[in-house]
Amino acid sequence: MQDELTAVFQSIIQSGRYILGPEVDAFESECAAYLGVRHAIGVSSGTDALLAALMALGVGAGDEVVCPAYTFFATAGAVHRIGARPVFADVLPGSFNLDPASLARALTARTRAVIAVHLFGGCAPMDELLAVAGGRGVPVIEDAAQAFGAERAGRRAGAIGLMGCFSFFPTKNLGGFGDGGLVTTDDGELAARVRALRAHGARRKHHHTRVGGNFRLDALQAALLRRKLPRLGALLDRRREHAAQYAALLGGAGLPLSLPDTGAAGHSVNQYVIRLDDASLRDPLRSSLAERGIGTEVYYPAPLHLQPCFASLGPPAGALPVAESAARETLALPIFPELTREEIARVVRAITAFLV
Repeated sequence: MQDELTAVFQSIIQSGRYILGPEVDAFESECAAYLGVRHAIGVSSGTDALLAALMALGVGAGDEVVCPAYTFFATAGAVHRIGARPVFADVLPGSFNLDPASLARALTARTRAVIAVHLFGGCAPMDELLAVAGGRGVPVIEDAAQAFGAERAGRRAGAIGLMGCFSFFPTKNLGGFGDGGLVTTDDGELAARVRALRAHGARRKHHHTRVGGNFRLDALQAALLRRKLPRLGALLDRRREHAAQYAALLGGAGLPLSLPDTGAAGHSVNQYVIRLDDASLRDPLRSSLAERGIGTEVYYPAPLHLQPCFASLGPPAGALPVAESAARETLALPIFPELTREEIARVVRAITAFLV
């Protein structure tokens, strides 16, 4: 895409419209149509999407927001930054997504929202989570940063809860060339609030109805992402093909590990995360792969309730066992669309050589 993207880059330079503008408007409309929502609002990052969504709901000091303990830091960091308290719930052992039963135990009279993360590109069990939260009148925000294009029961991630939040960080399924994000909703008033909040709380210039932030999306990022969006389906198909090859090769090798259920309908395979039966093997395996020129990543080495900055919030170590064991046992393998079949086979050979 280099020639096409270079031409777009030159056109933005010549336009003089660098913040918001027609490219952002068009990208928002195209994302809304793709995701099946009424409103899509471009913002400066996935983290700022979470901030804007929480602010639009009026969440603040004294409130609690339940989120999974096993996810990227921004999920809980955004809650803390607006003065609310993140309350951590455990995750399901297969998908590592928010456990509805643990969510039910975490809800209190102070709960103002739930953030359900679609971890690694697999949708959280939204029907169950909505039933638990909805029974208490608590809205559910989808943290779909890793799940652009993922689906559950015929609906795309970001179109199931009250609001959806996306990231266009370069490694995401729809990755930009810097930071960028998106907030989605079917609620017109919430959409209007987010649009104001991204511009310092102004619904019209220099007239501020509330205090917001500088959450605006750059025109350049929107223009480049627009050219990638029509190709997303093919890119997701490649990811799914790679996951199927990993499953075929690793699944029949009798190795002491378990594989993600990326064959589930609608999984967008943003990461391909295996789980070692013996946690003591995870880091040595990673080192062995690195010596062979194979990159891996640990998502995530510590659950959020055990991060030093949240230690005072609780719960204590041992209280969320699935999240804690996942942090010790998981390893993400290469899964980007441009992988070749031979590269995947080389990864599998290296894993097998270490474990057998």
